[in-house]
Amino acid sequence: MSAFTPASAGVVVALVAALAAVLTAGFGIVRIPRKRAARAAAWALVIASVVFAERATAAEPAGIRMLAVIGLLLYAMKAVVGVESATSLSPLRWFAFAALWPGMRPTLFADSKPVGEGAWALVGKGVVRIAIGAGFLIAGRVVWSTTGSLAGATALVLPGISLVLHFGLFNIAAGAWRALGIDADSLFRAPLLSTTLKEFWGRRWNLAFSEMTAAGVYRPVSGLAGRRAGIAAAFLASGLLHELAISGPVKAGFGLPLLYFAIHAVAMLVEPRLPLERHPWLGRAWTTAWLLLPLPLLFHPAFLRGVVWPLTGIDAPQ
Repeated sequence: MSAFTPASAGVVVALVAALAAVLTAGFGIVRIPRKRAARAAAWALVIASVVFAERATAAEPAGIRMLAVIGLLLYAMKAVVGVESATSLSPLRWFAFAALWPGMRPTLFADSKPVGEGAWALVGKGVVRIAIGAGFLIAGRVVWSTTGSLAGATALVLPGISLVLHFGLFNIAAGAWRALGIDADSLFRAPLLSTTLKEFWGRRWNLAFSEMTAAGVYRPVSGLAGRRAGIAAAFLASGLLHELAISGPVKAGFGLPLLYFAIHAVAMLVEPRLPLERHPWLGRAWTTAWLLLPLPLLFHPAFLRGVVWPLTGIDAPQ
């Protein structure tokens, strides 16, 4: 866990203060009356947040650098989607949406409704997924310690992390908000059932991220240059954001996550010409192949060595 141990307590204090500042700035930005000016201010906040995170954690280990970039970037992007949705929230509701919910639809927090139904089911699902994910993480550590197989350990650790975070903690958060009257729901919805990349990226995997790129990139660009340009821009933005969160913290592997999403942009543009909806088995094979075969580009060795393996105590050789 040394990758996640801060080298300086002062950096932690600075990052917490920066997170609060970004949230406050975002609240002010979404209230700028002219949309063009608000949009420019929101993206300026995104750039400033990333620059600050990178500079403030320059001497920190990779895990701390990653958390800083992701945290500040996530909070800054709340301003972007807030501007694009034109949703006005009270200060309390803004900070609840921006700070305490990973989703990217501020309209959910515009008002409260008696939507508590399903809240405990989501919490229960999250708890079960965390337990399963923990089992994967332990199994990955055992595989490493008994066989020395990094490939085998990684094949267990990566889904383990996703089960704990994406399918576990996020479901618990959704259940908690539903219990409080906010119409939140799962952000990861049975992605293994996807029969097309469009279904996977648009309706099943990380809806927070797809909502963010749709509101902040796809809709503005497609409105100006058409659907195909919108898709290309959305995947380009996704690649750049993953570069910041994956390659940036370990200072290596630059271009590989961007290449992963560029490949998916091309596949998405080709996909409508294929008979995937008529043959679900073919659609699943197509989708799975595109997701898994180039995956080492996204989670490249430098990121695994600097962030993922230390998270479970795997001390891999350099």
